[in-house]
Amino acid sequence: MATVMVCDDSPLVRENLRRAVAGVAGVGRVVGASSGEEVLTRWTAERPALVLMDVRMPGIGGVEAARRLLARHPGAGVLMLTVAEDVEGVARAVAAGARGYVVKDATRSELVAAVIGAIGDPSGRSRGARRTEAGAAPALTERELQVLTGMGEGRSNAEIGKQLFLSEDTVKTHARRLFRKLDAADRAQAVAKGFRLGMVH
Repeated sequence: MATVMVCDDSPLVRENLRRAVAGVAGVGRVVGASSGEEVLTRWTAERPALVLMDVRMPGIGGVEAARRLLARHPGAGVLMLTVAEDVEGVARAVAAGARGYVVKDATRSELVAAVIGAIGDPSGRSRGARRTEAGAAPALTERELQVLTGMGEGRSNAEIGKQLFLSEDTVKTHARRLFRKLDAADRAQAVAKGFRLGMVH
């Protein structure tokens, strides 16, 4: 039976997540952590199959904690918890080796699917916690690279359009094309692959 560590600086969020995850098939124990520092300190003793890590926390933060944890223990399972607009943070964590992400307002069934997927398939290839794979860099046009860079900076399609003097619909068209070229389902996956391939810095 797997141990899952839930890391969030909010006691209420931690408890809600603990209750949701405790009922997941294959999970025998759920432990809480209030900071990225605590995860790094306790991971070796707890050896959780999965860490649910909030992206934004005081201290070193979830992204940096995930990066350090995965650098020390490449096989560690990390699933990021995020708000929908925090694309850059999620992308950096996935680029560092996190198995995927789940948004904080996900339904219980979506959360359960993400947890089961991340625990059951260490490669991260699951619907709930999909991760793009590094490989040869696909050829993006200059416009597509500009749109991808804007996404990596956390800009909305409208903001990217304003910056590039393009309509929002045109930005969406470029986005769809680059998603297809990068084999990405959404912004976070596209930006994560962009980081790994050196397209976004």
